[in-house]
Amino acid sequence: MYANRLIVGVVMLIFFAISFLTNILGPLVPDIIKSFHVSLTMAAVLPFCFFIAYGVMSIPSGFLVEHWGEKKLRVLAFLVGSLGALSFAIFPTFRVASISLFVMGTGMAALQVAINPLLRVAGGAAHFAFNSAMAQFVFGLASFLSPMVYSYLVSHLGAGHDEYQGLLGLLARITPISMPWVSIYWLFAMGTAVMALFILMTPLPVVVGSQDESAGTLSMYASLLRSSTTCLYFLSIFAYVGCEQGTANWMSEFLSRYHGSDPHVAGASAVSNFWGLLTAGCLIGMVLLKFFDSRQVLIGFAAGALFALTCALFGSTRISMIAFPCIGLFASIMWPTIASLALNSVRSYHGSFAGILCTGIMGGAIVPLIIGELGDMFGLRTGMMVLYGTFGCILSVGFWAKPLVTNAIRTSK
Repeated sequence: MYANRLIVGVVMLIFFAISFLTNILGPLVPDIIKSFHVSLTMAAVLPFCFFIAYGVMSIPSGFLVEHWGEKKLRVLAFLVGSLGALSFAIFPTFRVASISLFVMGTGMAALQVAINPLLRVAGGAAHFAFNSAMAQFVFGLASFLSPMVYSYLVSHLGAGHDEYQGLLGLLARITPISMPWVSIYWLFAMGTAVMALFILMTPLPVVVGSQDESAGTLSMYASLLRSSTTCLYFLSIFAYVGCEQGTANWMSEFLSRYHGSDPHVAGASAVSNFWGLLTAGCLIGMVLLKFFDSRQVLIGFAAGALFALTCALFGSTRISMIAFPCIGLFASIMWPTIASLALNSVRSYHGSFAGILCTGIMGGAIVPLIIGELGDMFGLRTGMMVLYGTFGCILSVGFWAKPLVTNAIRTSK
């Protein structure tokens, strides 16, 4: 029992590191547009490069887990992420950014594939929805902190700030004055290198899952892909990550364009609050999942997200500033609920199924890019209306999902 709790704790720490690195892209979009003089579509290419790596690497990463073992893959994934962040920090150009973000995405894809089945085995299938919600809480907490770190660095590393000592002084010396936001990638490079060393040096007990938790063979993937259940859950994960990143990546630029908000202050604050409320929503979700069927909770939260999206896109400045973060509150339980429903809806090949689901994370590449393209043609408000379709897809899961194992619910005697 202690060993399993230790493993769950390490998984949570890895989720924190993944999120801190991943979800900084939203606040950076206005800086990317300004620094590289690019259109909305080209700005969306950078998150596209990061998240498309999940589509390319998720299934191969499953085979690498089988070949190298989870510990080696986790160490290598963090080192790859560190290399990607370091390359952009040293050479901050648009082309290098595209390549480095893809490299960083491959590392994060490998980590996701390695830890999701591990969390299900260590915590138990009946508690997977609750533990996934806890992981989403940690994920949201890191995403809440990263825009605050970004805002602090940008406000302290611009021109006229040469007097700092220690880490801030070092960042000031190695970061271009005209692009202080690049300093966040120096932190990413150092942080992921430290995580690689931590995983390497920490002795962890091995959780032995069943054969179903392994990455499996090509025939297993072929068998799963013939199932409509697999396709539906793949599309659901695709839609969720598209919702999450489509909102987080574009809200700062939306507030700047339609309401004149400062992206370094109000925009970064809105993104931080989005992840902060997503974190708070996870706490609410963990309570609700102890008393209600996860499908009922998913329907309620998806409906709330659609209402908040409407207020954000068509409300006044004050309403929009409140409604955008509220989308995070309602999105909070979507990933853990969909992931647990999916893995508890198949009788076998859970490791292979997890690889297919992680491939759906490339929705974070496709949906923001579509929003950017439509935004260039018809305006960003019209582009962001794509989110009605993706949130609608998530809403539908609550009606058609038929899990073999439902989430554990407390009942009165």
